[in-house]
Amino acid sequence: MANKDDLSSIAGLPEELGIDRDLEQSHQQLSVHVDTRRYGKAVTVVSGFDLSASELRDVASRLKRKLACGGTVDEGEIELQGDHSGRVGGLLREMGYELRD
Repeated sequence: MANKDDLSSIAGLPEELGIDRDLEQSHQQLSVHVDTRRYGKAVTVVSGFDLSASELRDVASRLKRKLACGGTVDEGEIELQGDHSGRVGGLLREMGYELRD
């Protein structure tokens, strides 16, 4: 049975629809910036997630597949190899996340 505070239980919708998860994603304010690492290599960093480690690794994996790049999860941030600042925002929005301006 759902928690009385869950949106699914209030709306009377099945939990399988994932309404609560979608709402959590849309309330996270993510930021994207590009850092320069050793030897002048660009790294796109996405921060501001409020997810468990396994969920964060899943999001990182999906981004790496879509962008055809390598990357890692480090201290609650996703680091993608290369400058992907032009595309990563759109991909995160497709996944249901909001970006800070």
